[in-house]
Amino acid sequence: MQRRNIYDIARRAGVSKTAVSFALNGKPGVSPETRARILATAEAMGWRPSSAARALSGARAGVVGLVLARKPSLLAAEPYFVRLIAGMESELGTDQTGLLLKMVGDEPQRELEIYRHWWSQRQVDGVVLLDLRVNDRRAEVIADLGLPAVLLGRLPGSALPSVWVDNAAAMRAAVGHLADLGHRRIARVRGMRTFIHTRERDVSYRAAAKEFGMEGAVTFDADYSGEQGAKATRALLDSPAPPSAIIFDNDVMAVSAIGVAHDLGIRIPEDLSIIAWDDSPLCELPHPPLTAMRLDIDGLGAAAVRVLRDAIEGEPVSSTHFGTWTLVQRASTGPLHG
Repeated sequence: MQRRNIYDIARRAGVSKTAVSFALNGKPGVSPETRARILATAEAMGWRPSSAARALSGARAGVVGLVLARKPSLLAAEPYFVRLIAGMESELGTDQTGLLLKMVGDEPQRELEIYRHWWSQRQVDGVVLLDLRVNDRRAEVIADLGLPAVLLGRLPGSALPSVWVDNAAAMRAAVGHLADLGHRRIARVRGMRTFIHTRERDVSYRAAAKEFGMEGAVTFDADYSGEQGAKATRALLDSPAPPSAIIFDNDVMAVSAIGVAHDLGIRIPEDLSIIAWDDSPLCELPHPPLTAMRLDIDGLGAAAVRVLRDAIEGEPVSSTHFGTWTLVQRASTGPLHG
């Protein structure tokens, strides 16, 4: 079927094109009765405004955008993003706003192009930015565009509002838990080091290891995938001075570590304690279930939408400290034996 336009609607409703434009864009200039007739006609004809017309009129898109610059294979296995998006959708549903999701893999430059395209075409009213990076250009580009946005995390030097959690306190709690159990040689398997939240955890990990008198506290690079988590675990446990406890930056890597330990004949937690991050349902599936750092990820997504909604409406907005990581102890951590 050929796309309907305002000329078709005007002819069907028996009004001028100007009256149709006023009615569809919520502008004064037509009577309530005429507006109602035009809107009913447009709906009956299955009419939807084009993005170009919306951009010219300044009308709202009724959509917020989210770009994920991660490998598709990782997104398929990572519960964090599913929970975050679920929280965003639950809040967006309160006013019938949609979510436009785009995945760009390991191509951050494409992310900038998408923001420019979305805003020029008025396909979104605002965006949520994830995975803030060292030397991140996105906030600067978005501010220059005038595109309403909220950051998940703190980005030094940016005036955009953010919703952030205290990664430093969380890492101190994790290391302190292991210290209380008698562990003195620990390791951490981290995600991408270019992420600011990874750097925040790095600093806190080193500080906490020093505070609690750890004899060894090494860090191993990975990419949040189960494959890299397993590789890192095997390398650490095969080293001349293996750790008695490992902290993982997500639950997918921690689950993979249990399989490696079983293959090597290493008992959990008698020989090795494991702490995961995020505490998704994955943490309760393996044997033993995983001790984890927990945060209300769904609530985090909803909070980001609430701040973004205020920014879109032109309301004063400021950065918000969201929630607290709490340690949920299960059977994967225990006292140091031998």
